[in-house]
Amino acid sequence: MNIHEYQAKQIFKSYGVEVPGGIMATTPANARHAAEQIGGERWVVKAQIHAGGRGKGGGVKLADSVQEVERFAGDMLGMTLVTHQTGPEGKLVKKVYIEPAVPILHEFYLGVVLDRGREMPVMLASTEGGVEIEKVAAETPDKLIKVGIDPLIGFRPHHARELAFGLGLTKPQIKQFGKFAAALYRVYADNDASLIEVNPLILTEGDRFMALDAKMGFDDNAVPRHPDIAEMRDLDEENPAETEAGRYGLSYVKLEGNVGCMVNGAGLAMSTMDIIKLEGGEPANFLDVGGGASAETVAKGFEIILRDPAVKAIFVNIFGGIVRCDRIAGGILEATRKISVNVPVIVRLDGTNHREAAEILKNANIDNIITANSLADGARKSVNAAKGA
Repeated sequence: MNIHEYQAKQIFKSYGVEVPGGIMATTPANARHAAEQIGGERWVVKAQIHAGGRGKGGGVKLADSVQEVERFAGDMLGMTLVTHQTGPEGKLVKKVYIEPAVPILHEFYLGVVLDRGREMPVMLASTEGGVEIEKVAAETPDKLIKVGIDPLIGFRPHHARELAFGLGLTKPQIKQFGKFAAALYRVYADNDASLIEVNPLILTEGDRFMALDAKMGFDDNAVPRHPDIAEMRDLDEENPAETEAGRYGLSYVKLEGNVGCMVNGAGLAMSTMDIIKLEGGEPANFLDVGGGASAETVAKGFEIILRDPAVKAIFVNIFGGIVRCDRIAGGILEATRKISVNVPVIVRLDGTNHREAAEILKNANIDNIITANSLADGARKSVNAAKGA
């Protein structure tokens, strides 16, 4: 789950992480009132969407008067903002965030993410603030500092010093940076975050460090432990199909290909997508029906997959352990009765009751259901079917 910048900054502020004092607005008039309430002479108007790169897409504007704040907010609200992270379809802007303009002496990058290889959180820092961190890692990896943090020990002064020395900070700045970084790590650890990014982290007057931007993502499995964060969820920013799938206990992620995938288990799902690509195809989605899949959830999975007009074939790859293959076969038939399944469906069922499942599908005598006897066979048939063969 992701949240908006203004929400992340509310959390930051509660932990003593310094941020500019901003106000969220949903109308141009409210934006102007927010600027008047904040005071000062210059303000920044920021579109609030769950994506980076807003400035390049016209979603961040510097205003020199409250009239400009109102005008910029009017331009942004209701626009479809396209960035390198939204894809060509973009995101509809429904909220803007008004902040005072802050003098910037230097920009840095600072983030915390889980490093699965090292099995611990890693704090990342770079002198290249305001630049996509992926670009920094690819083009100037020597400017990216990584410090692993043992979660049993937590963030310690030596972590801060290693990062600060890498950033080339002066002695007075190191102390202030250490306080900022330690507070940011507490935000990450206390809230079960999966990602925190401050880009840019700015150095301003008086050697103060401030989060000029804030991005937070959370482990979905841990969100129920944080009802205050769960309330921040903005369903308008999420894919409707993914949201609906979650209500039925399905894990669904929309992709760009034309071979729909229905699999049980994340590992098998990843393997299935890999072998589809190996056969020259492109998966249209990740869909994990889970270990306890029922006929009803399988039918709902078909319904969600078929809403994607790009899908030209569906590959059902189920290994029956906890879930019985005959139940999956029943779900496939139920789906064909409930909705119009107008693309080839390639089915590979193995494990508990797979022979009974094969008989169920065979006796159904449905033309567009094609059985496969192995993972490779199923992937090959799916890719060929999607190509019209």
